[in-house]
Amino acid sequence: MPSPRYVLFDFDGVIADSYDVALSTARMMCERITDSQYRSAFEGNVYERMIDVFADSHGPECKHDLDWFSVFVPAFEEKATLFSGMREVIEALHTDYRLIIVSSTLTSPIQGFMEKHGLGRYFSEMLGADVHTSKHKKIEMVFEKYKTTADRCVFVTDTLGDMKEAKLAGVGSVGVSWGFHSKETLEKGKPFRIVEAPAEIPTAIGDFYARA
Repeated sequence: MPSPRYVLFDFDGVIADSYDVALSTARMMCERITDSQYRSAFEGNVYERMIDVFADSHGPECKHDLDWFSVFVPAFEEKATLFSGMREVIEALHTDYRLIIVSSTLTSPIQGFMEKHGLGRYFSEMLGADVHTSKHKKIEMVFEKYKTTADRCVFVTDTLGDMKEAKLAGVGSVGVSWGFHSKETLEKGKPFRIVEAPAEIPTAIGDFYARA
């Protein structure tokens, strides 16, 4: 029997529509942060880049000591929604692949969101920021735990930073255009493909694995 193939999913901006919640949280830390400045934090590891983003922005009124998740999580639980079409995509992919979430959000609200929408059962695991703040390291954890390799994995993401971290682990990526980064920004990461709608994801994943 051939070893399983894996689809690693980013969460915010791919499955959960949570950008407005995240930007609002950032603006509680620094009210003058711009949309473009905030999006730029996701061009690398967000935990490393946010330090620079807030340092550039602005002044003593910035609440840099505010605990991000104490603000973000309650707002996320109240306002975040499932992107239309993602339920059908997840259900379809589950029949042929093992699905794992690799996210910069804490694991607990991810699990709560997925259970709320009846999708938790389709995922083998959900790896949040409490597991590690590096997605590169979490992907390597997947290799070790599931005895798999980079060529058996693909990362579905909406950010350039995720593509860079996946590449460090030797994993290819599929970009989605409805999340935190524009198509033009995603193209810098040289993904296998950028899709414009959730319904295009299964075909992109199939083509990614078929190329070998």
